[in-house]
Amino acid sequence: MALKYEEVIAKYEPSLGLEVHVELGTASKMFCGCNTVFGAAANTQTCPVCLGLPGALPVVNGKAIEYTIAIGLALNCSIAPYSRFARKNYFYPDMPKNFQTSQYDEPICTNGYLDITIETDEGSKDFRIEIERVHMEEDTGKSLHMGGATGRIHGADYSLLDYNRAGIPLVEIVTKVVNGCGKYAPEVAKAYVSELRDVLRGLGVSDVKMEQGSLRCDANVSLRIIGSEKLGTRSETKNVNSLKSVERAIRSEMIRHAELLNSNQRVIQETRHFHEDTGLTTSGRSKEQAEDYRYFPEPDLVPIAPSKELIAKIAATLPEKPSVRRKKLQEAWQVPDKEMAAMINAEVLDLVEATVKLGADPTRARSWWLGEIARIANEKAVAAADLAISAADVAEVVALIVKGELTDKLARQVVEALINGEGSVGQIIEARGIKVVSDDSSLMAAIERAIAAAPDVAEKVRGGNIPASGALIGAVMKDSKGQADAAKVRDLLLKHLGQG
Repeated sequence: MALKYEEVIAKYEPSLGLEVHVELGTASKMFCGCNTVFGAAANTQTCPVCLGLPGALPVVNGKAIEYTIAIGLALNCSIAPYSRFARKNYFYPDMPKNFQTSQYDEPICTNGYLDITIETDEGSKDFRIEIERVHMEEDTGKSLHMGGATGRIHGADYSLLDYNRAGIPLVEIVTKVVNGCGKYAPEVAKAYVSELRDVLRGLGVSDVKMEQGSLRCDANVSLRIIGSEKLGTRSETKNVNSLKSVERAIRSEMIRHAELLNSNQRVIQETRHFHEDTGLTTSGRSKEQAEDYRYFPEPDLVPIAPSKELIAKIAATLPEKPSVRRKKLQEAWQVPDKEMAAMINAEVLDLVEATVKLGADPTRARSWWLGEIARIANEKAVAAADLAISAADVAEVVALIVKGELTDKLARQVVEALINGEGSVGQIIEARGIKVVSDDSSLMAAIERAIAAAPDVAEKVRGGNIPASGALIGAVMKDSKGQADAAKVRDLLLKHLGQG
C-alpha cells in the first residue's frame, strides 16, 4: 500500500534542485540564420551550420546574448564581464553535430535569486530561491519514436528525427539546492516555475509555452531524515512541461523515495520520466557514474564580453517585476489575498487584467474568469487561456449584462457557446434568440400565472414570508425560459403581493 504524503513529510525533509530550460524568442537560431517558427514541416528549418556539416562556421546571435543578460538582471544575477562557449560532447541521434555548444565553467550569469510567495496553512509565506547560474546553449533536435504504445523509444518500431529545433537559442536557469520547504516543497517548486515564467514573459524574451516545449523543467528531488545534515540521493525528473505536473512529479517522487527508504532499499541516482495519465514517474537512465562530457572551449567562437554600457542599457529597459505588478492590481481592484492567490493559481490574472482594460468592472471580470470559465477549463483539463474565449469576448458579455441586455443565466449560455466555437457574441445571441424579457406587461403576465399555480405560496409572501417568494420567482424564470431579469421579477412580484 502506497505511503500517504503526510507520512512522508512526518519523517523526511525534502531537498529540491530545479533546472529550467527556456527557448528564447529570437527570429533566428543561436549560431545560424535559420528560422525558429514553431510547427514548420520537419527538417525545413536547417542549414549546414545547425546540422554540423564540415566547414560550416557558427556566429553568435547577438539578440540571444542581450536576452540572456536581461534574464540574469531580472533574476538579480551578476553578469560576467567575460564568458565563453564550450563543446559538450555526447552522442544522441538528435544532436546532429555529436556535441552541444553550451557554457560550462564560465557562464554569463551567476549567483542570483527569485522570491516567491505561496499560501500555506499558516497564511502567506515567502521563500527565496537562490539561482546558481544562467547559461546559454542551443537546443537539440526532436526524436519521434514510432509504432510503440508510449511514444518512447522502448517498444518503438523505429524513430524519426526532426532537426528544426536543433540550434534554437536555449537558456538554462539552475537553482542552488532548495531546502527548508518541508511539506510545501511541491507547491514551492510550482510557484517558482510559475513566477519564473511570468518574469520571462514580462521581459518578452520567450513565449514560455510549456505545451510547445518553450519552457520545460527538470526537477531534482532527494529526501533525508529530519534532523540529518547529509543530503539524500537525488533523482531527476526530466522535461516536465506544465505547472501542475511540476507539483505532481515532485510529490510523486517524494512518496517513491520514502517508500524505498522505509523498506531499506537504495534510491538510485537516475533520470525519470513523468506520466501525466498516472501521475507517476518511470526510470530513464542511470546517472550513478559521473558522465564525462569532455568539455573544451569552443574554438570557432570568440568569448562573450558585454560592456558595462550594454549591461546598463539593458537594465534600464527591464519591465516592472511581476510581483510588484500583482500588488498594484490587488490594491487597485481591492482584492483579498485568497482571491488574488486563486487568480494566480488558475492562471487567469492576465486575462482578468486584459478584460478590465477593455472596460469591464474588475469584480465582474474576476467572477467570470474564476467562475464559469475556470469551471469549463477544469472540465476540459486545459488552461483558461487555451479556451476559445478572449478577454474581448468577456468584456462584451459583461457590458451587455450591465446594460440589462443579458442576465447572468443568459450570459452563461453565451459563454458556453463562445467556448464551443459557435461564433461571436452577437452571432450567438441572434442564432439562439437570446433576449431579456423586461417589459412589465410580459413579466406581470408570467407572475400572475405563477401565483395562480401556487396560491398557498403567494399567501405566505403576502403574510410577510419574503423568502417564500423564491419559488414564485423561479417559476417565472422557468416560464420565460431564463430570459427574464430576476431582480426585476422579484421587485414586481413583491410589490404585487403588497411587500414591495
